[in-house]
Amino acid sequence: MKLLRRQFLYLAAGVAALPAVSRIARAQAYPLRPVRIIAPTAPGGAPDILARLIGPWLSERLGQQFVIENRPGAGTNIGTEVVVNAPPDGYTLLMVSSANAINATLYDRLNFVFLRDIAAVAGIISLPFVMVVNPSVPAKTVPEFIAHAKANPGKISLGSPGIGTPGHVAGELFKMMGGAEMIHVPYRGGSAVLSDLLGGQVQVLFGSASLTVEQIRAGRLRPLAVTSATRWEGLPDIPTVGDFVPGYEASSMFGLGAPKKTPVQIIDKLNKEINASLDDPKLKARLIDLGGTLLAGSPADFGKLIADDTEKWGKVIRAANIRAE
Repeated sequence: MKLLRRQFLYLAAGVAALPAVSRIARAQAYPLRPVRIIAPTAPGGAPDILARLIGPWLSERLGQQFVIENRPGAGTNIGTEVVVNAPPDGYTLLMVSSANAINATLYDRLNFVFLRDIAAVAGIISLPFVMVVNPSVPAKTVPEFIAHAKANPGKISLGSPGIGTPGHVAGELFKMMGGAEMIHVPYRGGSAVLSDLLGGQVQVLFGSASLTVEQIRAGRLRPLAVTSATRWEGLPDIPTVGDFVPGYEASSMFGLGAPKKTPVQIIDKLNKEINASLDDPKLKARLIDLGGTLLAGSPADFGKLIADDTEKWGKVIRAANIRAE
């Protein structure tokens, strides 16, 4: 009887261990079928562009297709919720951006908690903004702009692609730290605000390099500063905002996330390949052309960056009393 009981216990323990062993085996063999990368914006936005740069690299390295799927809406919340509710098996990934960190405070009611429900996989790039003005604005430096804005309260309009967008909160942070008087005018997208900036309907924009550089080089917009901590090599003669407003820094970070409880073996495999992509000369050059700083590092490094961004922009949103539309 004792022998039979002992054999039964051994068998029961073996059966109980099977699911865990199976999960580990599947994780080690990952991926066995195509993987979706959800870009929670329309085609042509930064998350979409980055996903279409990283996707082919992962496809080639891991032997399965990484398919880009656009799920725009609600400031990235619709696409994010798709990933939150997906099985945690590594076959549905999210192109994470600073919009996710902003939305954690901007929206009162979300069906998820981003920091809890999305696991950080790997950072890809941090993109600064360029502070540009219409040439009709007399200021040629950041201090001159601040003085001009203070001397003309209610007359300087800050355009942005929309309420709560990274460009909007970057401008609000500038208002808070620099003491500049500006009225926020939200638009529906970068193209719309750029058109009115060129026409003089708004005076200043904190815009991405991809949106503004062509107009700067053509002399249609005047750059005052970049918002990164250091100068950007694409506009090496342009100072940083922090040169004049100590401590100021604003940028949009991007990377990959996965549903919580995704096996660590899968996260580590994806992290390793994304870090390798950032060392590939061809892909690295294409990413740097976008005007940013590469974010190679561990999943924990990217997770800390997301948490820091969430805290930083949460303070700005509360202080400026920004509400989602």
